[in-house]
Amino acid sequence: MRVLLSDGSGLTARQTATALALQGHEVHALAAGSLPLTRFTRHVRHVHRVAPYGTDPERWLTDALRISDEHRIDLLFPTQEQAFLLSRATDRIRAAGLRTVVPPFPAIRRVQDKVGAVQALDEYSVLQPRSVVARSEAELLATERLPVWVKPAIGTASTGVERVETREDLERVATRLERDGTLGRTGVVVQDHQPGELVMVQTVFDRGRLVAFHANRRVRVGQRGGASVKESVALPELREPLVRLGAGLEWHGALSFDAVVGPDGPLVIDVNPRLVEPGNARRSGTDLVGVLVRLAGDEAVDALPDGRPGVRTHQLLIGVLGAAEQDGRRRDVLAELLSGTLHRGDYHASTEELTPVKGDPRAVVPLIAVGAATLVWPGAARWFGSGAVAGYALTTDAWEQIIDDAR
Repeated sequence: MRVLLSDGSGLTARQTATALALQGHEVHALAAGSLPLTRFTRHVRHVHRVAPYGTDPERWLTDALRISDEHRIDLLFPTQEQAFLLSRATDRIRAAGLRTVVPPFPAIRRVQDKVGAVQALDEYSVLQPRSVVARSEAELLATERLPVWVKPAIGTASTGVERVETREDLERVATRLERDGTLGRTGVVVQDHQPGELVMVQTVFDRGRLVAFHANRRVRVGQRGGASVKESVALPELREPLVRLGAGLEWHGALSFDAVVGPDGPLVIDVNPRLVEPGNARRSGTDLVGVLVRLAGDEAVDALPDGRPGVRTHQLLIGVLGAAEQDGRRRDVLAELLSGTLHRGDYHASTEELTPVKGDPRAVVPLIAVGAATLVWPGAARWFGSGAVAGYALTTDAWEQIIDDAR
């Protein structure tokens, strides 16, 4: 089967490409930038240049359908925020002879933005930290308990999320959000800080029925708070509430979550209405990518058994960028490179999930480039991170346009 990834620049796309190629599929990818991660792997046949989805989703879709027709693509596989538009455009996708796997638009509309997601979690009794929606400067300044996280309704890869620890910080953030119109336009989520361990949960639903569930904990922090080292865990406490949410929304396809496991058990802090970084699940024995391909083909799917707990995987590229970003010291970047390469410390008994080099020598190119750049100038980490997100991060204007076009 010829599979076209909706975005080829992110971590999820790179991991998904490996999984698809190893299953025998011919993989293509779309990207707005010239040097996406999927360009540096033998697992992707071709990377096609498209308009940036984040600012011009309609033009992106036109490009995607044209490329699909020219290269006889069978499946348009959502790997980033494009799932939102693909859900709205399923009629056009089917008319083009393409398959995809996305939830109904009313369902994804409920959780695409953080304000809606908080309300949906509350409706289906999925536990989360105390979260309120502020739609004015006065409502935001009424926050009494600190620290809190202030989260804009639309944001990808933690874009715009701020931790507020003091009244001075709160007043500064409130003034800025009032001035730029965010509070009156979409509102923000004000969420209590929840101490504990971060876990990532990936689920797949078949028209409201849970067919895959995987969880892993963040062992080591990488760039933008992501996980440079992960370990699969059993998290049965979250299964029932997420089953309830997926069934209530009649979800179809991938649905991912971030949660914090603290004294009160796991509390969900973020919802991603798409697949997120399936590499650890694959290594643990849960084939999220494979089950999504079968759902796209309207195949009958049995629920997958849970994977093995205790399986450790890493993304050394993200670890190096995180070391440069957090400390800004060359010796920390070098220490991270040595730890990952020699499998020391948190990297012990861990397998590379993002850029596995065995049988794929091109995969090491981004790591060499990032390692060299951040050793010379640790500040380069900011450039690498912002460049990848810019092409697919949905702006508020584009988000509203997609919603308006669905009416």
